[in-house]
Amino acid sequence: MEKILECVDLCKKIGKKEILKNVSLTVEKGDILAFIGPNGSGKTTTIKLILGLQSISYGKVIINGFDIEKDFVKAMQKVGAIVESPDIYMYLTGFQNLNLVADYYKGLTKERVMDVVKLVGLEKRIHDKVGKYSLGMRQRLGIARALLHSPNLLILDEPTNGLDPEGIKDLRVLLKKLANEGIGILISSHNLAELESFCNKVCVIDNGVVLEMSDVKSFKTVTNNYFFSVSSTDGLDDEKMFDIHSTDFSFRGSKEDVDLMIQKLVKRKIHIYEVKRVELSLEEAFLKKTGGHTID
Repeated sequence: MEKILECVDLCKKIGKKEILKNVSLTVEKGDILAFIGPNGSGKTTTIKLILGLQSISYGKVIINGFDIEKDFVKAMQKVGAIVESPDIYMYLTGFQNLNLVADYYKGLTKERVMDVVKLVGLEKRIHDKVGKYSLGMRQRLGIARALLHSPNLLILDEPTNGLDPEGIKDLRVLLKKLANEGIGILISSHNLAELESFCNKVCVIDNGVVLEMSDVKSFKTVTNNYFFSVSSTDGLDDEKMFDIHSTDFSFRGSKEDVDLMIQKLVKRKIHIYEVKRVELSLEEAFLKKTGGHTID
């Protein structure tokens, strides 16, 4: 896959204090990367380094092949971002807000503005004053503004803050749509249950250090526990079995152990309806890998 964003051994020092220590992560075309960690772990600092809002002590940020310290303008040409709350003029309409931003770009037409308005689903309210918008609508307007210049990398820092369930659902649908169109997305949020529903990759940071970066499925599969659904558990006795009920049980072991258990069940003429490896939720896996550090 095409790499859009690469952070290589990013370090940030303020005085003698090391805020980030060799942070490396990658966003590829079509990725939605969940960037998660406890408060104060270094998420926002990393995002600010990526966007050039703070200086890098050591390491590199490469966007679309351009090092931000050597070719900042070229690196940022295809980047859209919302850091904290979108800066929107409440007394102007949504359309007027977008036009103000569009004026900064050469050749950005009114047609492009309306294309983005439709993309984020604001066409029915775009000529209303932003002061009448819900928080979710303002967030969508902020994303529309970030998308005006057709970026292929979108960076969002806590975009679900303050959103109601409907607003979160709208945001989820929009981000999945953008990823399907090839945009790479890095999203930082404390709402792990929501991130789990649409992110395909996860990067965990704690105390300025990346603990793990992987696909979400691999990240959540941190145990060797398997669930068996069978016709009967009568007479079964195995030291690796636990949580035993009449027609199902849990089993802890390697793939080879699972194979032996299946052979044992077949010999006893016990029907096997389902065998699956148990996955933790994203939040459970996060707590396990950070030693119980909370994220909020």
